Amino acid sequence: MIDLTTIWALIIAFAVLMYVVMDGFDLGIGILFPWFEEGAERDQAMNAIAPVWDGNETWLVLGGGGLLAAFPLAYAIILPATYPLIIAMLLGLVFRGVAFEFRWRDPRHRAFWDRAFFAGSLVAALAQGITLGALLQGIHVEGRAYAGGWLDWLSPYSLLTGAGVVAGYALLGACWLAIKVEGSAEDKAFRFAKLAAFATLALMAAVSLATPFLAHQYFQRWFTEPMVFWLTPVPLVTAALAISLLRSLQQRQSVRPFLYALGLFLLGMIGLGVSMWPWVVPQSISIWDAAAPERSQVFMLIGVGLIMPLILAYTGWAYWVFRGKVGEHGYH
Repeated sequence: MIDLTTIWALIIAFAVLMYVVMDGFDLGIGILFPWFEEGAERDQAMNAIAPVWDGNETWLVLGGGGLLAAFPLAYAIILPATYPLIIAMLLGLVFRGVAFEFRWRDPRHRAFWDRAFFAGSLVAALAQGITLGALLQGIHVEGRAYAGGWLDWLSPYSLLTGAGVVAGYALLGACWLAIKVEGSAEDKAFRFAKLAAFATLALMAAVSLATPFLAHQYFQRWFTEPMVFWLTPVPLVTAALAISLLRSLQQRQSVRPFLYALGLFLLGMIGLGVSMWPWVVPQSISIWDAAAPERSQVFMLIGVGLIMPLILAYTGWAYWVFRGKVGEHGYH
């Protein structure tokens, strides 16, 4: 029987996955933004996410707030270990949001706001990827507190995961634009998607090969019996999705590349979950060690049970209303 703590771990994992998927393509479009021409191409790219970009960030609030409420000890350890990254990510997201609005309202300085949109998106994506790497490589904990330094998060591995997240977001953004835009912008979207797909797959393979050697726990999880037999389908399905993604891009299919890219992210999350479970702070703090009291978990679970269906329903409705191509003059 699944206990409350495990349910909360799954809720937070789901919220993180939803954020990565939904805000990921927003950030990816920002990362690719300078390579679209000023005028119609950039306007189409912006309009492709204009109705939904702010709602996508709801999942970041749910994931971060859920971690604080359900696993307060983990929150108190992870944040001090990654303060510079979290601050950079939040500043990037804020700057991106300001640039998004002001490029329409301040046309005289639109070139500046376009650069700000790119910079905010890149910084936020890179900070998220490096944070992931810092968490996986381990956090120095003594007793029940972070005992490391200001720059412990910085390592070749964390930079590798940072680059992987940037490439992955660019892939999601390009595949989303392939669905939403027309004309020369659509041609560029497919071209960028191919480049981002190769970069994402190469970096994904590099991270997958490096992760088992970060800790004995990871190596045992992936390469000892009987887990090695249970986990063999993960890389095989990933390879099949990668081939399907590249083939669909070559054939210029509209929706399938985005779905295949989502599949790659899902498998990546599953791989990370397999490596980390049941640690919320790898090698130091398990989900049960970090969990809030049972009464608190029950109280919060009632609220999430009421709110999450509303978020999902609103999100689905918003994407349905703004379905179809953006075009140069709006949705049609």
